[in-house]
Amino acid sequence: MSCVQTIQDYALRSIGYGERLLPREGYDLCQQAVLIGSGLIWNLYFAVLALSVGFFIATGVALAKASANPWLRKPANAFIFVFRGSPLFIQFFIAYESLVLLPRAGIDVLGMTIQTSWLTRAWAGALIVLILNTAAYSAQIFHGALMSVPKGEVEAADAYGLTGWKRFRRIVWPTMLRLAWPSYTNEAIFLFHATTLVYFSGFPAFQQKGDALYYASYFADRTFNPFVAYPIAAAYFIAATLALIWLFGRVNKRLNRHLPGATSRVRYRPQLMR
Repeated sequence: MSCVQTIQDYALRSIGYGERLLPREGYDLCQQAVLIGSGLIWNLYFAVLALSVGFFIATGVALAKASANPWLRKPANAFIFVFRGSPLFIQFFIAYESLVLLPRAGIDVLGMTIQTSWLTRAWAGALIVLILNTAAYSAQIFHGALMSVPKGEVEAADAYGLTGWKRFRRIVWPTMLRLAWPSYTNEAIFLFHATTLVYFSGFPAFQQKGDALYYASYFADRTFNPFVAYPIAAAYFIAATLALIWLFGRVNKRLNRHLPGATSRVRYRPQLMR
């Protein structure tokens, strides 16, 4: 089989298009690169949606954590503590084991049956866990930035008659993002890498439609040579990480455009411990 034919057959296999069966022999470099690249689609799916939804949840949780109202502050603190205090791998496991206990026929609510079987699929159940996990870490980052907003800016906003939502939207929130963005960039990179845990923690790969690391493991197990498949997966993740750093750097430049000598450079500082 030529490499062009392999690309046609397996480039989109991870999302249900192309050959249904995985290759049983050969396992050449093209097959491994194409299938692992196909699996990366799921890693990007989890990362993009988790960051997009988790960003807004994190903003709300950070505001609740900074609130003087204990009915808002204490649940926010508990949410952050639980998801930051437990390993992500265990969160996946507990979520899946809890979701499979739901009735397969669905839950009756006001005479209507709400289906629950889809929650045990990785595209939904694992995504919910990733959203909540990144929301907790990001909320802590945003809360720290919120507490660091210069009081002079808030007082200036009050002097100009900006109060409530308008003051938050035009003064507090942009400054909070500007201060939090370098740390939030590291959180986004860590979350992207953490998507590799989805299919190793409990959520099954339906019809062998897994992510990049799932296919890398498949080839490593059958060729007894992990020094081909895993470096290919690492190369894909490095390329995607560079694209992510560039994208967040552009946002950083936008947030700091009003400052003298503003730069779009966001340095990646790996977190040895989280």
